[in-house]
Amino acid sequence: MPFHRLAAVPVVLLCLAAELAAMFPLFGAASPQPSSKCQRKCGSVDIPYPFGIVHSPDDDGDDDGHCAMNGFGLTCNETGINGGRHRPFAAGNVEVVGVSLQQGQARMLNDISYYCYNTTTREMVRDEWSLDFAGTPYMFSDTTNKFTVIGCQTLAYINGDDGDFGDGGDKYMSGCVAMCRGDDVRSTLSNGSCSGIGCCQTAIPKGLQYYHVEFDSGFNTTEIHNVSRCSYAVLMDSSSFTFSTTYATSPAFINNNGGQAPFVVDWAIGNETCDVARKKPGSYACFSNNTECFNSLNGPGYICNCSKGFHGNPYLHDPEHGCKDIDECKLPQLYRCTNGGVCRNRLGGYDCPCKFRWKGHTKAGTCIDHFPLAAKVAVGAIGGILLMSIISFLIILYNERKKMKKFYKNNGGPLLEEATGIKIFKKGELDPFLKNSNIIGKGGFGKVYKGLLDNKEVAIKKPINGSVRENEQFANEVIIQSHVIHKNIVRLIGCCLEVEAPLLVYEFISQGSLHGILHNHNNKVALNLETRLNIAAQSADGLAYLHSKANIRILHGDVKPKNILLDDNFVPKISDFGISRLLARDKEHTGSVIGDMNYMDPLYRREGLLTEKSDVYSFGFVILELISGRRAIHSENNSLLKSFLEYDKKKEKMTELFDKEIAITKDLGLLDTLAGMALKCLSLDVDERPTMMEIAEQLLILSRSRKV
Repeated sequence: MPFHRLAAVPVVLLCLAAELAAMFPLFGAASPQPSSKCQRKCGSVDIPYPFGIVHSPDDDGDDDGHCAMNGFGLTCNETGINGGRHRPFAAGNVEVVGVSLQQGQARMLNDISYYCYNTTTREMVRDEWSLDFAGTPYMFSDTTNKFTVIGCQTLAYINGDDGDFGDGGDKYMSGCVAMCRGDDVRSTLSNGSCSGIGCCQTAIPKGLQYYHVEFDSGFNTTEIHNVSRCSYAVLMDSSSFTFSTTYATSPAFINNNGGQAPFVVDWAIGNETCDVARKKPGSYACFSNNTECFNSLNGPGYICNCSKGFHGNPYLHDPEHGCKDIDECKLPQLYRCTNGGVCRNRLGGYDCPCKFRWKGHTKAGTCIDHFPLAAKVAVGAIGGILLMSIISFLIILYNERKKMKKFYKNNGGPLLEEATGIKIFKKGELDPFLKNSNIIGKGGFGKVYKGLLDNKEVAIKKPINGSVRENEQFANEVIIQSHVIHKNIVRLIGCCLEVEAPLLVYEFISQGSLHGILHNHNNKVALNLETRLNIAAQSADGLAYLHSKANIRILHGDVKPKNILLDDNFVPKISDFGISRLLARDKEHTGSVIGDMNYMDPLYRREGLLTEKSDVYSFGFVILELISGRRAIHSENNSLLKSFLEYDKKKEKMTELFDKEIAITKDLGLLDTLAGMALKCLSLDVDERPTMMEIAEQLLILSRSRKV
């Protein structure tokens, strides 16, 4: 039984491994050809060989006329009350809904795990499932399936064994976070979007045969059960899934799917490559003539396909049902002969000779009538010029593509393909927007252009050529942002690697940077104290999120007003992760010092030691700029910090330092509190600085009290 509740996993897995070893000792090894009496349909599902219907999972065809290869036996069970329909099952109780010989895949149904708030007992109830295909020819498809998590305040883990193609492998663990707040349910959740708000998906590695689900009890629905009572998690076919907002706020997801979701497995014959298997004719499974062997892309073993021009079952030697020639002439809608050619079938293909007195070949559409010598000369000359033009064009195209491939590799393309599922744009998709008229920002890093992709405004960041020295440095920003999904973090949509300096595509943030709004007199916007407090609180929340991720921590390393962007509603979004660090939990980073000296932690500047408290120090300046309206400028005696420290030391009121636009009598106490908070962040003693989580909580309390 491959399905298990999580609580039973440790004991059951040991028993299951022994059972499966007995059930499938040589799965995929070729067996004698199946009997013509074998059942080839169960309900509405076709069961092609090497699969077959057997009496029970453990006989696997030995007593059923060799209806299935070892390991591919299915049972056909009657399901439902009072005699329902028949359905096929693999390994005992995993329902099979379809088999593809050509792709080497099978589509099955998987139980959905859930973690729910019981309104009667006021406790959380969980039902966490596992699925084990160890000892079988099945591997979870890494190209089709994704671990899908649905709910609010939900963190679910997928734990498994990557298999390493049969030698035990390393343990595998990943997770996905789905978050939403009360206002998100009304305004942020959207149908079809599974990007972390109410829904999250993550890919799985190759070679995975076992997994089980765990819900993190630190993320639950006890506080928001009136919005989202349950969380769900399942490994499923992502191509058949479309997120609905009702899934996060009601039982619709599990109810609509009957408690199960479809997933895809890759299957293969044996555990050898094609080259090795061919040398063992007694066990080689590609029985039919005119077959081709393909190594599995998801683990050991191989699959068989009919050669081009043939169709049928490549695992059968029977000429009637094995690979036989396609008579293309009987299928003119698929195999056409143009210009009046006459179709003539041949083994493995067909020919279309031109009709009488015509020359050429109708399959290529080149049949032409005879014509005079002068016409031939003219056509030849024109053809020669055209040919030279085409050759020149192809040479230019070849060189351009060669250059683009080189850029793609140098910019870390292979690394990014493995590390993240972020969208990689072609150069031609972004070229139309890289015009001077579309520039919305520029500086030492390069230029930022405004564009429109899929009817959505985007910001395209183009660094200066040569500014990215190593592909790992560029890939750092992409990998970090692919792990970040938060409403106060700028979302990275994708990148283009086919240029010398790789391009980054972000969501477009309309108001620009906090620095520009505070200090650019041409575009300065009046911000009241409530708006500034919200900007500080939500920016702190975004940074706290970066510091508090479960298995990794993300240090921004360059926190400053220029890297805090504001949307139409002045909601802040942290940007620019170019020098961020993605570190394992409880590790520190030391290395070259990169960042804006005006906001840099003295310890980091002096010793190259970057920690969470470095971001806290920089955020202290952000608070001071918000309440004073003055810029922080690096010098031996920073005038902004020095002014606040002098007033604090003398225990004098700081009224003169506050921005006159917000320094009204009733708010002076709140401004003093914010100033004190900023000075704690800017303490030279790292241990005296608060954490970003503490800062975010204090600012949230101040913001809420302001609204009361």
